Amino acid sequence: MDDLRIKGRWNEVKGKLKQDYGELTDEDLTYAEGQEDELLGRLQKKTGKSKDELRKKINSY
Repeated sequence: MDDLRIKGRWNEVKGKLKQDYGELTDEDLTYAEGQEDELLGRLQKKTGKSKDELRKKINSY
């Protein structure tokens, strides 16, 4: 399982996620270091995608 590679570039990733999934809010995309599973859980509920799918999407940006 890949770790999320978002440290230092979260604003860029957040913008791209908002473009791809218009239903996401700033609150959904709140990220704190060490809280990756919580973030993925919120995204999973909103998008219906699996955690692995979301990890791949985020790491592809």
